[in-house]
Amino acid sequence: MKIILRSNIEQLGKIGEVVNVAPGYARNYLIPQEKAYLANKGNLKRIEFDKKKAGQLAEQETAAARKLAEQMKDISLTFQVKVSEEEQLYGSVTTSDIAAEMGKLGHNIERKRVLLDEPIKQLGVYSVGISLHPEVETEIKVWVVKE
Repeated sequence: MKIILRSNIEQLGKIGEVVNVAPGYARNYLIPQEKAYLANKGNLKRIEFDKKKAGQLAEQETAAARKLAEQMKDISLTFQVKVSEEEQLYGSVTTSDIAAEMGKLGHNIERKRVLLDEPIKQLGVYSVGISLHPEVETEIKVWVVKE
């Protein structure tokens, strides 16, 4: 059965591709989940319209993310933490902590968008990446100082 994909499906294809699948897979999964259309002339025109609309929306999202990145590049967060006599932190500064501080500044960033390989466990200044969009990233400064 020939179908037109409405979303990217791993090991099957990308949006807008016409692929051949088993009839049961199409009828029972892809079409009810709105991941595909039946391949006919009307739906081919429909998917072209959807592609154009998605392209425009993607451009707008990228432009908005770039604008936000410009605003965020000068942000500097300071975390006052308790430390031992050897200046070891009691605990650490994590992606959740950084996302919460960003929220206090009015930038609601999801914790998974904060690009931190491992929690910060030392005093100092760190550059932390923030992924705003698959194509747009920015960096902020994170200061970890004694309380």
